[in-house]
Amino acid sequence: MGCFTFIKVMMILFNLAIFLGGGTLLGVGIWVSVDGQSFLDIFGALSSSVLQVVNVSYFLIVIGAILLVIGFLGCCGAQKESKCLLMMFFSVVLIIFIAEVAAAVVALVYTGLAETLLTAVVTPILKEKYGSDKSLTHIWNVTMKEVHCCGLNNYTDFTDSPWYKEHETYPAPCCKDEQPCNETLAAEMAVTGCFEQILEEIRTNAGVVGGVAAGIAALEIAAMAVSMYLYCHLDQK
Repeated sequence: MGCFTFIKVMMILFNLAIFLGGGTLLGVGIWVSVDGQSFLDIFGALSSSVLQVVNVSYFLIVIGAILLVIGFLGCCGAQKESKCLLMMFFSVVLIIFIAEVAAAVVALVYTGLAETLLTAVVTPILKEKYGSDKSLTHIWNVTMKEVHCCGLNNYTDFTDSPWYKEHETYPAPCCKDEQPCNETLAAEMAVTGCFEQILEEIRTNAGVVGGVAAGIAALEIAAMAVSMYLYCHLDQK
């Protein structure tokens, strides 16, 4: 029973850390959704990843909520020695693991499809809100400046946007900061879209990305193994 007790304590502490981390991410996500400008002013210059292409607040809220649920189930399941909670913990982690594997396969095999789907979703948002939505505009300005890209695909993503209608120019990064950034200059500069630039960064840092992914997968497998160990040994107590 000494081994069982040790693993139980480790399970509680590990999932307590996950719970607290999830609460932190959830809090930050709510902060971003309420006061995104101040968040971006602090952290925007440090960010040059795909998180800037999507709504950061929603991403953080979703991830934080998932981690809260996982941490709660794992911590309470081990503390109360509840087979039901442990099985729920195992099931949630297994579903997330399968989803991550499926997403990785899709990302590797169907990169073109991912680009098509992103174009169908993101481009209309840019045309509708860039220049009128301050938070979205700031996110994209930081992204384009740090990643050295223009739009999701190219400068045409901003055609007919509120910014273009007001200034009759494209964002400065689309012309490598040369002014005025009109259609002729933007076409001549041919600045790469952010999707391609981010893909290139991922390819360049494939080792780091793969290592992080492998580490997360290993933790998930270990968590499932430990929860199943506790589940199976509860009847022996």
